[in-house]
Amino acid sequence: MIRSRKRRIQAQIIMVLTILCSLVVGFSTGFVLSQTFNTDIKGDLTNFEPALPTQILDCNGELITEIFSDEKRDIVPITKLPKTLILALISREDLTFFQHHGFSFRGTARAAWNVLTGSYFSGGSTLTQQVAGRYYADRTDISIFRKLKELWYAFQLERDLTKYEILELYANDMYFGHNAYGVEAASRFYFGHSAEELTVAESAILVIQLASPALYSPINHPERARSRQKDVLDQMVANGFTTREEADVSFQNYWNNYDFSRSNIASAYFDNESKAPYFSEYVRIKLNDMLYGAVDINKDGYIVHTTLDLGYQRIADEIMNKAFVDVNEKYRTLKGRRLSIADDVYVPIADLLALTFNLEDMKVAGAKQKKAAVDSFYSNFQPPLEALSLLFGSNDIMRVARFAGTKESSRIKKNFIEGALITMDHRNGHILAMVGGSDFETKQYNRAVDAKVQPGSSIKPLYYSAAISSGKFTPATRLYDGPIVFYDDMGNSYQPLNYLGTWDGSVLLRYALATSMNVPSLQVLEGVGFETAIDRISKLLGMEDRKEDRVLFPRSYPLGLGVTSVAPINMVQAFSTFPNHGKRIEPIAITQVLDRNGNTILEPEKERLREMQKNRGRDLQIMSPQAAYIMVSLLQSTVEFGTLRWRRINVGGFDGMPMAGKTGTTQNWGDAWTVGFSPYMTTAVWLGFDTPGNSLGREITGATAAGPIWAEYMKKIHAGLEPKEFERPSGIVTVRVCAESGMLPTKLCDHTIEEVFIAGTEPKQLCPIHSFEQERDKELVGNLQDILTIEDFNVDTSNSLFDSSTLPDINFSDDGTSGSGGNDTPDYNPLLE
Repeated sequence: MIRSRKRRIQAQIIMVLTILCSLVVGFSTGFVLSQTFNTDIKGDLTNFEPALPTQILDCNGELITEIFSDEKRDIVPITKLPKTLILALISREDLTFFQHHGFSFRGTARAAWNVLTGSYFSGGSTLTQQVAGRYYADRTDISIFRKLKELWYAFQLERDLTKYEILELYANDMYFGHNAYGVEAASRFYFGHSAEELTVAESAILVIQLASPALYSPINHPERARSRQKDVLDQMVANGFTTREEADVSFQNYWNNYDFSRSNIASAYFDNESKAPYFSEYVRIKLNDMLYGAVDINKDGYIVHTTLDLGYQRIADEIMNKAFVDVNEKYRTLKGRRLSIADDVYVPIADLLALTFNLEDMKVAGAKQKKAAVDSFYSNFQPPLEALSLLFGSNDIMRVARFAGTKESSRIKKNFIEGALITMDHRNGHILAMVGGSDFETKQYNRAVDAKVQPGSSIKPLYYSAAISSGKFTPATRLYDGPIVFYDDMGNSYQPLNYLGTWDGSVLLRYALATSMNVPSLQVLEGVGFETAIDRISKLLGMEDRKEDRVLFPRSYPLGLGVTSVAPINMVQAFSTFPNHGKRIEPIAITQVLDRNGNTILEPEKERLREMQKNRGRDLQIMSPQAAYIMVSLLQSTVEFGTLRWRRINVGGFDGMPMAGKTGTTQNWGDAWTVGFSPYMTTAVWLGFDTPGNSLGREITGATAAGPIWAEYMKKIHAGLEPKEFERPSGIVTVRVCAESGMLPTKLCDHTIEEVFIAGTEPKQLCPIHSFEQERDKELVGNLQDILTIEDFNVDTSNSLFDSSTLPDINFSDDGTSGSGGNDTPDYNPLLE
């Protein structure tokens, strides 16, 4: 009873709304008719301001790419579109399209009823009204005036065009999501074939995009799309436009063949040709965010000035493309060698033991052959199986083929080494070059910006900077490199190892960072504390808002070896702070946006500068200029004698240009990094796998793989730039210290170095080491002389073991590190990480 009464009230409301709507339509129509005569719709449609592509320019005005305009769409005549598409379209959008004259009382009432009864949301506009709004009204204007204007032009469209001409305009112009405009572009993007080949199920998928591509995208939200697609198919069956059997078979075929592994960042824009595709897509996304989706960048003809330098980009592409080939070939060779050793040595032993003791679980030869067969099936048999499934119409065979394709795709992700490179001018934050991976067209994933990978040892300078800022540590602080167990606040123990498990004993902080020692680094982390270290790390990475995330920034010692998640763009931002005098600098890609008439509509760089002036630099100064300079000096040592020394030598130096940086390799050798800078710019290079868990191997590290890429690239992009030194601020003092103790030298210290300090943190005490050693040696010699006679040794006392004149001459270089054999630098393992 109550339900029946509710329906009567709803019906009365609809009736009143319909009458009011009729009155408004009648009044407005009469008014407009009195103001307008002889409107030539066909003439208007041909005289519209032409659509223009949005141009993306580099910092020198060179064209990077054009974002597609309407005029680059493929127009499909209505006669070539399948009947199923038209029927799906009118079922979902306008059931009485072929009966009304531009306005549907029934459609408006139905839309109101659906809203009131809580069914599904549907608009009251006819297809003709939607076309009129597209061409003649601002659809972002939510007002009665706009609806009246749409209605008037809908009547004119109906007067001057046939129904099929209106449908043709609609199908070739409307937005179908993922940057696809027009049914042909949408069909090729979603299904990989022309709109002329659309099935019933595919037609249903396309028409639901017209309502809300953000909600019903089959790529981003397949389950929602599936549910709404089923509703449209049911409507078509109810309207007699298709049979239940045809709808169900088409629906099942679509989802049986659906690729759930497709990237959810896919876009029709990826078909565009660009001289810097990863950067272009990054700019497009930023531009959409800035303009809030209120404009159509595909046809409104904007001119976008960006920060990219295409000269640098070409060098980056050339070097990275070569690196992808070389590093993957090296990886396959080394992996094959390791597997070969296992097959030749360990498999026969295991099989012998299995046969001897009848241990079935130890038999591995058969398992090896089985794995090889499975791998061969996944990599070689998918295309023939797909052909067979199409030939015989077998969905079962197609499912097997799709499964094989998915497995092969997963295998490639686990075994193909990907990479990224990004360069930023640390004086202004301009992104100068960006490579997001090996193949933009097929992989569509910008690792330079979106990757979440572990930084490994390249994170060390970030918390070292907190230690320098604290004043408790200096470049001459003595640290101990040896087996140590660390305990966090929860009592969890952690015992790190250095690369290859070697130890150096007592070292100075500069040497520990340059050669990437783990135990000394964790002593630095322990000295500043987790909270202070994480506060500094998060600020440098531009991730301060997430510093309380204990998964991202664990309060445990593995954090000090890079157990967190970052993208290369975060690392570039972090390292850029050091040469930028300790000031935060955020990456920027767009400097100015002009409309087609040359009017400036956006100036992101100036807006950022105004915001900085408004805040008067608050929160921008992450560390003092003095602490930043000390970090620059420390990281120069990595290039001079640390893990990047051989990279500098291999490229023949940097032609007088100072360089600084840090390598990084995660503890399972899963990621390899080099991040470094000159007085001009900062570059990050990353190598690793898209699927985590695999290992690059001990031979592919930050120093041996990412380092050569970084060094070659930095040398080439700095060619022609005038060498200049890193700017040294006031408040820095240079003091000569003992190369072993880091203290003020005495006359007994044979080896001294010059070291830089923040004024007030330089050492005040004299070196205690060498005076102690001399007194100890004298005492030992005296004791031996009291006990033994010279004849017992049968040697000249002038050649005594304890005579300092005959001790080995351990040469210390100017940088404070010990060498051997007369070299001015220490013995260096190029694999050292």
